[in-house]
Amino acid sequence: MFTVYVIFSAKLNRFYVGYTENLEKRLSEHNSGFSTYTSRANDWVLKYAEHYPDRQSAHNRELRIKGKKSRRYLEWLIAQ
Repeated sequence: MFTVYVIFSAKLNRFYVGYTENLEKRLSEHNSGFSTYTSRANDWVLKYAEHYPDRQSAHNRELRIKGKKSRRYLEWLIAQ
C-alpha cells in the first residue's frame, strides 16, 4: 500500500506533497533533515493522506496534485 501525503511546516509556511510506502518513516525523514527539500525545517506535520494499492497509482496522483501548482488547491484538499 502506498500513500500520497501533504505535510506542512509552520516555520517555512510551506506545503510539501509526496508519496511513500511507509508514511511514519518518511515523515521522520522529513523532520530529521534527511530529505534535501524539507531539511530547512523540522516541524513538518501531516495534513492529508490518500492510500493507493500500487506505486504507479500513487505517483500519478502525486503528479496531479503537484500539477495544480496551487496553495489554494492544497488548502481545499485538506479541508475536505
